Order: sequence, then C-alpha cells, then structure tokens
Amino acid sequence: MDTADAPEGELKVSAPHRELLDQVLDKWSLSILNELCERPCRFNDLRRCIPAVTQKSLTATLRRLERNGIVERVLLSSRPVAVEYRITPLGKTLRHPVDVLLDWAATHMPEIQRARRTFDLTET
Repeated sequence: MDTADAPEGELKVSAPHRELLDQVLDKWSLSILNELCERPCRFNDLRRCIPAVTQKSLTATLRRLERNGIVERVLLSSRPVAVEYRITPLGKTLRHPVDVLLDWAATHMPEIQRARRTFDLTET
C-alpha cells in the first residue's frame, strides 16, 4: 500500500520510506553496517572485509549511508590525512530491526526454498 491514509494496522509504505529502505537494506549497506557495528573502519579496511564490493560501489554506498545519517565520515589528524567511517547513534538503532529480519529469514528459509523449487518447476 502506498498511501498515508491506510486504515489502522495496515502497512504504510510511502515513496520516502521505500527509498530509505532501498538505501539501507541493500546488500552492500548491510555488509558495511555489519563491519561498522563492530568498530570504526577506514575505506581500505572495509574493502578488505568485503572483498566482493567494488571501489565505486563502496564509495557510493558509504555516501548514501552518510547522507541518511547512518554513517559518519571522520577526518583523522594524521599524515597523510586519513578518513575513518563510523556508525552513528541513529545507525546503531538499525541493529534490532535488521536482526529481526535476519531471524525471520533464518526461521522461514526452508519454506521459502520449497516455494522457490515449486515455482521453478511450474515455470519450466
């Protein structure tokens, strides 16, 4: 449903909500947030921890997370100047809802895999 006038108890997904969820629940964002929940990281540390991400995708994802207030970019006083990424207090509030979604996925994965197999068999 895509309206603010949804009846009580119904899911309300407006365009801004959908955009935000697309930006913070995508594959790279979840991987980055998982790393930053443990400790602040520099760019190359994140690349080592998430080897499948390209430099371009990592840069774009960090910028989106920073724009949404989920991650902050901190200039370190060193020579040469270095940048470190940290999860913000707002970003830390994502931990519980993401854990709930992951628990749901783990609990229901056998059902989902059965449904996929059944669907794939009927589509061929």
